[in-house]
Amino acid sequence: MKNPLVVKVGGALLDDAKAAAKLFSVIQKILETQPVILVHGGGNRVESLLTALGLTSEKLDGLRVTPESQLPYIVGALAGTVNKTLSAWAIKSGLSTVGLSLLDGGLCQCQQINEKLGAVGTATPLSVDVLTPLLNTKKLPIISSIGADTQGNLLNINADEAAACIASLVQGQLVLLSDVPCVLDAQKRPIGTLNAAEIDSLVASSVIEGGMAVKVKAALDTANSIGLPVCIASWKTPEQLLLLARSEPCGTMILPNSTSNLSGDSTQQ
Repeated sequence: MKNPLVVKVGGALLDDAKAAAKLFSVIQKILETQPVILVHGGGNRVESLLTALGLTSEKLDGLRVTPESQLPYIVGALAGTVNKTLSAWAIKSGLSTVGLSLLDGGLCQCQQINEKLGAVGTATPLSVDVLTPLLNTKKLPIISSIGADTQGNLLNINADEAAACIASLVQGQLVLLSDVPCVLDAQKRPIGTLNAAEIDSLVASSVIEGGMAVKVKAALDTANSIGLPVCIASWKTPEQLLLLARSEPCGTMILPNSTSNLSGDSTQQ
């Protein structure tokens, strides 16, 4: 059996049912030859819920600050509404799904980052046991980015980092799907590949910042962990996933440290 394809999607996908149906159709094709795991965030739905409740939300270094008072709503949105909506749409597309969170079956071990961010944590791989039988039977695990520490405290994990953790756990190919098809350079041109030095330079010069900076750093960490490039692409063009299933590049490929950019030019003209 091929190693799984781990696909991360953001909450913006929930605003486009047609795009979601197209994504699940592509996933159904890939499942014929390769296991797939879907990991999701849901920032848009969280933001909408907090606004409806009259609560404010802020981000620090691209991560959502999660006060304890807001945690029940964020957990409900991500592990509840978003997870089950995606699962229901997948079922409509003919897929067999299992909705999970990072804490289920001991998938990942999580811990709080710091007090400034509140109930926000990091995740490290722990146990693949709960996923193995699902992947062997061509079911689609749909995993939310809610975790817990060893004391049972719920934590909000950045979805890109959550997907990176799952990819490391199953030694799978990771693709981070966002609203944009790739990473852009200072002139807004597509970047085909990025290595660690190039990422450091672009982050330092604020060409890559905020959520995208978190995304590329998580991608680089995972690429180094599994020894494979990590892809950043768009959920608006899910057919790109078929390229990855054929071991072909798409979007922006984040290279592990052991891989050099043989072309010497990371920008696609």
